[in-house]
Amino acid sequence: METFIITGGAPLQGEVTLGGAKNVALKVLVASLLTDEELVIDNVPDIRDVQFMVEVLQSLGVHIHRSGSTVTAQNKHVDQNRVPLDIGARLRTSSMVIGPLLARYGSAMIPNPGGCRIGARPIDRHVAALRSMGAVIDYQSDDGYFHATAPRGLTGISFEFTKNSHTGTETILLASVLAKGKTIIKGAAEEVEVDELIALLNSMGAKILRSNPGEIIIEGVASLHGAHYTIMPDRNEEVTFAIAAAVTRGSITVLGSQRQHLVAFLKAFTASGGTYEEVSEISTRYARGKDLLAIDIETKPHPGFMTDWQAPWAVFMTQAEGVAVIHETVFENRFGYVEELKKMGAQIDVYDPPVAEPSDYYNFNWEDHQDGDHHAIRIHGPTKLHNAILTMNDLRAGATLVLAALAAQGQSVLYGVEHIDRGYENIEERLRKLGANIVRKKEEGI
Repeated sequence: METFIITGGAPLQGEVTLGGAKNVALKVLVASLLTDEELVIDNVPDIRDVQFMVEVLQSLGVHIHRSGSTVTAQNKHVDQNRVPLDIGARLRTSSMVIGPLLARYGSAMIPNPGGCRIGARPIDRHVAALRSMGAVIDYQSDDGYFHATAPRGLTGISFEFTKNSHTGTETILLASVLAKGKTIIKGAAEEVEVDELIALLNSMGAKILRSNPGEIIIEGVASLHGAHYTIMPDRNEEVTFAIAAAVTRGSITVLGSQRQHLVAFLKAFTASGGTYEEVSEISTRYARGKDLLAIDIETKPHPGFMTDWQAPWAVFMTQAEGVAVIHETVFENRFGYVEELKKMGAQIDVYDPPVAEPSDYYNFNWEDHQDGDHHAIRIHGPTKLHNAILTMNDLRAGATLVLAALAAQGQSVLYGVEHIDRGYENIEERLRKLGANIVRKKEEGI
């Protein structure tokens, strides 16, 4: 087991380059199953989730080679339709291989998806769409697998997602590009990461068009070819570094900035007293004003305030004057970091706002709600955070606790480093270059 030892209180200063977007890299790798030709992908982050996806694809027979940040994938040797349980269960997006496997090979066996523990995150919406396309899918609890076949191939459909589903939209994209006829996805996710996957698939010979907001049209083609593609920088990293600058009273210039995809965050950030300067088209300098003010946010699918930003935002609000509310509407269980922040002196209450029709209001399946799940918090600030021994239980909560430890006085010990390694490459080295006192340590005897 590895830990971070962080001595906080120092302002972070300097430049940092964003890594490739995790939520693009995973799906682009899956697209390698759609062609026998080489797929060359640049700016691939060397993170645990990417490593897990590589293992998933290699288990199916895909040949993958990494040189620096470039990954070459070729599936000429695919001879399996079954993702091993112990590999697939570690990664939520492992379920997305079902589309290409059904489209090209007519069968697939995938385990229940894994990943960070922030809610049930079922794939029922994905399954419903694939069944409409002609797939026969049966979940067998005795082996923990979805058994899927497409006896007559996949056929284009018109399908509407009644709730936003990022991975659901991408799953249908990956299945429909080789399906017979036209597929129309209504209620499609509008995240820029989805657009990146569309661009990659089109460069491989697919025919995909966003016709209207929330609608994607796919004309099935007989085959796809290889491509050379560069992954966009990770906008979730940018939010992390912006907040790091603000809570440590420093100044950080982000290279590879994605301001055009951070509109909701930047609006909230500046309203609460954060500042940013457009240094160039692709670089932004972040800092804080003299005073920070508490403001309320509610997570929403893009173009709203993303759920991945709310945990780091909570640290920012501990330094703001007043009471800030964070209302999480995308996942049903994403406040696991609250008790850890309270160990550092944060004053946070969990509660449930009154909602007339929760099954319609929340983006998750309301029936997955459990007693003890809370969907909002109140943060009373400002609070001087102090050192503590902390445990990181998921990726974004991990980033949150690192930010809190950097802002706090004294030395903190953070367990669960493997979670932050899922989405941030060499985070401690990049923070040290900004002036952070952070050390990765392997626990003796573990």
